[in-house]
Amino acid sequence: MDVSGKKVLVFGTGISGIAAARLLVEKQAEVILFDGNPETDRDRVLENLGTAEHAALYTGQLPQEVKAGLNLAVLSPGVPVDLPLVEELRSAGIPIWGEIELAYRFGKGDVLAITGTNGKTTTTALLGEIMKQCSDHVKVVGNIGIPYTGVLSDMTDDTVTVAEISSFQLETIDAFRPKICAVLNITPDHLNRHHTMENYIAAKMNITKNQGPEDICVLNYEDETLRAQAGRIQAKIVWFSSLHTLPEGVYLDGDRIVYAAGGQVTEIIRTQELNILGRHNYENAMAASAMALSYGVPLEKLREALRAFQAVEHRIEYVTEKRGIRFYNDSKGTNPDAAIKGIQAMDRPTCLIGGGYDKDSSYTEWIRSFDGKVKLLVLIGQTREKIAREAESCGFTDYVFADSLQEAVDLCYEKAENGDAVLLSPACASWGMFPNYEVRGKMFKEMVHALKE
Repeated sequence: MDVSGKKVLVFGTGISGIAAARLLVEKQAEVILFDGNPETDRDRVLENLGTAEHAALYTGQLPQEVKAGLNLAVLSPGVPVDLPLVEELRSAGIPIWGEIELAYRFGKGDVLAITGTNGKTTTTALLGEIMKQCSDHVKVVGNIGIPYTGVLSDMTDDTVTVAEISSFQLETIDAFRPKICAVLNITPDHLNRHHTMENYIAAKMNITKNQGPEDICVLNYEDETLRAQAGRIQAKIVWFSSLHTLPEGVYLDGDRIVYAAGGQVTEIIRTQELNILGRHNYENAMAASAMALSYGVPLEKLREALRAFQAVEHRIEYVTEKRGIRFYNDSKGTNPDAAIKGIQAMDRPTCLIGGGYDKDSSYTEWIRSFDGKVKLLVLIGQTREKIAREAESCGFTDYVFADSLQEAVDLCYEKAENGDAVLLSPACASWGMFPNYEVRGKMFKEMVHALKE
């Protein structure tokens, strides 16, 4: 679509919305920037936009006369697709894209895209580092925190874009078609947004909907949902597995990650050479390896990047050791399944900080995963009573409440002993207490470093 002279609504004034609006202004569209929150700081938004004279800004309500004549609506990921305004636009026949779709329409080069409930950020960052071993034109974008629309200006046909794509972003794609994609896993999450597990699965699998037989889709063989979905995928499927030997694909063989193809099995790397902990991270490394090898990355370049890669901030991130107690920041554990991975990575008695915003999750499997490792669970936030009830129903009673993250850190430091771990892995979103999981993780690290020895 040529957007020049077209009337385009950008719904959302966060980093994705601002980046989309800037691109549209550059492409000479008539931009209407809208935020449904009437208390939006207009001066901040216009300052961030930097081209205020070329865009109109509305907050709270969108006037009817502004809706008239719209040619396109671009939604930020945080905007639910079932809002009344969005439904109204859809009923009027107005195309509805997300920021990812908009960027894809104007982007150049190849797109390698990653989704999944857990592991997206680590896998995306790792694949980005792998691709940088082979190309000077690599962009790492998407849910990882860098708007896709913000990096288009210097793209060429040789550019490789590595994109982390969330279910929110996949709801609003149209033509988006990655050359290689990966779906790492699908477990319950964001059901307050998607309403049903079926809707959530459908959103995730949208990443494959435009792929053809010449494209590649990397899937986790250990995920039953993905095995069930495989028959609907048109792309060539490459499996990875942490528990099974595969005739073709990437799998874990003891302490070796290997690649089976054409009747030959080649060692990629040994797990002890990696700087990331836990089976879930070996799966992330396998997914990134499968994507890279499918793209034609030489094995030595792949090994070099795997050996050099360090853990992503806020994902089972080692913070420091005090009084023989090791502190880990897993603030990115924003749902029970992700937090289970945090527990599994611990190899010592653990004081665990959990709780936060309620996304309609069940915490029973998370609590069962404690498996004798968790000596104390300190609960904070909106979900603390709900988690406590589920803990008791599982027979786990070693929990206490704290009114703040600072109080939780202090309680853990008081109760932990030499040789223990303190782990922030909340199993919940941060909203209500913190703007996002990054702020929560940074504050945790600051509090830990401030503890007196």
